[in-house]
Amino acid sequence: MPIKIQNDIPVKEVLEKENIFVMDEDRAIHQDIRPLQILILNLMPLKEDTELQLLRCLSNSPLQIDITFMVPASHHVKNTSISHIQKFYVTFEDICREYYDGMIVTGAPVELMEFEEVDYWDELCEIMDWSEKHVTSTMYQCWGAQAAMYHFYGIQKRLLDHKMFGLFEHQIHKRKIPLVRGFDDVFLCPHSRHTEIPMDELLHHPEITVLTDSDEAGFFLGMADDGRKVFVQGHPEYDRMTLDREYKRDLAKGMEIAMPENYYPDDDPEKKPLLTWRATSAALYANWINYYVYQVTPYDMYGTPDFR
Repeated sequence: MPIKIQNDIPVKEVLEKENIFVMDEDRAIHQDIRPLQILILNLMPLKEDTELQLLRCLSNSPLQIDITFMVPASHHVKNTSISHIQKFYVTFEDICREYYDGMIVTGAPVELMEFEEVDYWDELCEIMDWSEKHVTSTMYQCWGAQAAMYHFYGIQKRLLDHKMFGLFEHQIHKRKIPLVRGFDDVFLCPHSRHTEIPMDELLHHPEITVLTDSDEAGFFLGMADDGRKVFVQGHPEYDRMTLDREYKRDLAKGMEIAMPENYYPDDDPEKKPLLTWRATSAALYANWINYYVYQVTPYDMYGTPDFR
């Protein structure tokens, strides 16, 4: 699938070297089709790393996708250059009258704060409410999933007694749901978090369908409103070395951190980790795009002002 991005966004060169079909604006404008419009609210501190990870994941589909990156206007970005943000990102005010086929809300390194203490919380709530009528399906990831479950259902995140950090086995509970089509009975996925969405709380919300979980890591994947909301408490988008970078970064800061579980061969941090979750990640994003975005989105979004 060609991913349509801006001509000079830095991750374009990396994606092309990985043989991922990236279409620039000049070529896309001459194609007589309507690409899927996907909005990505990037709350992660290292914006370019997350851009690259998500664009890789979205590349495994025959559909053309037009990507728009967004940041909260109410938050001061510290770890990405202002010039990059100004050139390649929009704010909610810029797009609040638009309609999108899909949206991704990423995780954020604010999980130890109360939701209301996050400086962009009010803006995020406004965006989540806006998505109910302006987006066909929204995928909430990691802290984004916790935030959405709190906002829509009042489910409070729970502090863990140790960081959930590493690769963990998961199992499927609802195999006939298209979102998990192609998944193995047991699959691995990365986690990196200090809090969780409590499984016992989810049992009180039949409107949320739990699709997969882990005996060690707990809830991983679920959905509500027939797939208009998808919740991913984990990081299927992570690349091979992301957990390695997190681990060695925290070690260099003198922080107490355990080695990521089930990640390094022979638990040796000098050995290159095996990439064992890429197929699952590709299936998840392809299924979301196909069954919950493309198959149900109206061709003329502006002629359908209310998706409900």
